[in-house]
Amino acid sequence: MRFSFLPLVLTSWSSIAGPEPAESKETIAARELMVRTIETRGITDARVLDALRKTPRHLFVPAEYRSLAYSDRPLPIGSDQTISQPYIVAIMTELARPTSKSKALEIGTGSGYQAAVLSKLVRSVHSIEIVPELADRARKDLAALGYSNVTVITGDGYRGLPKEAPFDVILVTAAPSMVPQPLVDQLAVGGRLVIPVGSSDQELILIERTAAELVRKSIIPVMFVPMTGEAAKAKVPEVDPRKKSDP
Repeated sequence: MRFSFLPLVLTSWSSIAGPEPAESKETIAARELMVRTIETRGITDARVLDALRKTPRHLFVPAEYRSLAYSDRPLPIGSDQTISQPYIVAIMTELARPTSKSKALEIGTGSGYQAAVLSKLVRSVHSIEIVPELADRARKDLAALGYSNVTVITGDGYRGLPKEAPFDVILVTAAPSMVPQPLVDQLAVGGRLVIPVGSSDQELILIERTAAELVRKSIIPVMFVPMTGEAAKAKVPEVDPRKKSDP
C-alpha cells in the first residue's frame, strides 16, 4: 500500500551490493512475528504465508528504517513512495491465487518487495515502475538477491504489457480512478486482477475472468497513492457493463 502521508524523501539508500547477508536470530524472529500477526488477520493460504516468511523485507527498505521492517506498516522508500504494508501485500497476493504455473504482471514495482514475494509463488513476474530511480534500484536489488524470475521494466504501467499477455495474475499498487481496460483485456481466462480503485474513497477490487464473463468484487477500503502517468489523464469506460454484481 503506497500511503502518501509520510513526507520523508530519501536520497541516501543505495542498492544491495552482493548476495543476501546472513540473518540474525532477531531478524528471523521479527519476521515470524509479522507473519503470525498477518495470519491472525485472516490470511490462510499457507503458500502466501511461507513466501512472506522467506522474503527479507528488511533488505527492501532504507537502512534507517530496517528496525521497523517487520512492523505491519508501510515505510518510505523515496520518490514520495512507500513499501506496502505487509498485510496488504499478503491479502493482494492471496486474492490473486497464484500457482507455480502462473504468469504475473505487477504495476508499480516500488522497492521490489511485492514482486519478490510473488516470485516465490509463480513461474514469472513482469513488474513495471514509472519512476526510473525506483525501477533501477529494484532491478539491481532483486538481481543481487537472486530473484531470477522477476523482470523489472521502466515505464507507465497503465496499458500493461501487451507483448507478454495474457497474464494469470495482475497486481496493481497505485490507484487509478477507474479500472484500466487494457489491464482487464490482458487477463487470461481464469486470471485475477487485484487493484485499488478510487480517488479519496478507495476500494480494493478483485476482477476475475471466467470463460463467460468478468466477475468483480469489492474487498476492503484502502488508501494508495494515485496512479500517475496516462492514468491521470485517461477517460476510459469502467468495466461495469460486463461485471457480475458483488454477492
